[in-house]
Amino acid sequence: MARSHRHGRAVAARLHPSRAPKDPCARCRGAKGPLAGVPFGIKDVIETRDMPTEYGSAAYPGWQPCRDAPVVHLARQAGAVFMGKTVSTEFATASPGATVNPFDPKRTPGGSSSGTAAALGVGLILLGLGTQTSGSTIRPAAYCGVAAMKPSPKLIETFGVKPLSQTLDVVGPMARDIRDLALLVSVCMRRAELAPDILTPEGTLPLSKMGLCLPVHDPVADFSPLERAASVLGSVSTKAVPAWFEALGPAQDAVFGWEASIALSTDRDLHWDKLTPDTHAFMERQAKSTFAGWQAGLAARDHALANLDALFGDTDFLITPSAPGEAPLGLERTGPATYDIRWTLLGCPSVTIPAGFGPAGMPVGLQLVARPGEDAALLRQATAVEDRLRAAGIEARPSKS
Repeated sequence: MARSHRHGRAVAARLHPSRAPKDPCARCRGAKGPLAGVPFGIKDVIETRDMPTEYGSAAYPGWQPCRDAPVVHLARQAGAVFMGKTVSTEFATASPGATVNPFDPKRTPGGSSSGTAAALGVGLILLGLGTQTSGSTIRPAAYCGVAAMKPSPKLIETFGVKPLSQTLDVVGPMARDIRDLALLVSVCMRRAELAPDILTPEGTLPLSKMGLCLPVHDPVADFSPLERAASVLGSVSTKAVPAWFEALGPAQDAVFGWEASIALSTDRDLHWDKLTPDTHAFMERQAKSTFAGWQAGLAARDHALANLDALFGDTDFLITPSAPGEAPLGLERTGPATYDIRWTLLGCPSVTIPAGFGPAGMPVGLQLVARPGEDAALLRQATAVEDRLRAAGIEARPSKS
């Protein structure tokens, strides 16, 4: 943890030294498994038996679960060395924690999985866990120049994770590159075949057919880094965006709002005076959601899933923004999830791949999306894409990482 203190607030806020094992290196000795000895961070909304889980909130100071969440248990059994809990926004919603972007302390690291993304970006850990209900894994990973996956629903157990939405919540594995990400996902899903390419020489994996999906949301994305990255990937066709795709944003909001208003009802009713103003505003907004809106949101999702071919066409994967652009200036907000929420609602697995820098020299991400359930194929394609980007000189992170 000494390195975190040298970097000051920008890094000290990502891992809680007081929660970390006194001698994490001791756990490396004799460790066995695919993650043996790997420094690992766990988002503070995921339960751990030997470190407090405070959900990013003053309402749960020192709260100590009696068991690991299953996904934590799997990582522990695989030999990972837990360096500490990483900062989350309050209840993984909208109220930022203390973490800043590792490449510019005046910019947000994203959220809600801000601590895991920033700690990976600066190299304090090599693997970690986030969560996503809207864009809470993909967006911060893109802002911090690291890789992350939003898996298909139900493939990674969410028991022991602070719930927000039973429909949308997923655990989001995160790493510094795609090969390491695939290894972590294989552990979290208990599917060794998901990481067959770790030792495959770079540049030798074939690319399957991809389409460039450039939807115009608010705020409008800076597509130039994405187009530059796509230009080195061979034949990538631009896909027309169906008219129904835009409406999935309000649909996701309706589903999220109704389910979050239920999931957080205890905290709203019993801990209101301990919550931040941002969380108050979030809860008040979600309380306006209706059962009818929830039903309509799910119906819009089901209609879209029945018409996915209109989106993917003859391609296996879509390339789309991970976020509207670079991490925005300011620490009061974590950035918009506009380019993530529709894929989350659809249950489409997605991976963000570090894809160079924007105009201010900050990291940007390329989001690769597959049809629901195609997680294994997605990881293999993402590995091949990352290899091509690096071979073309498109870097993952600023050199000061």
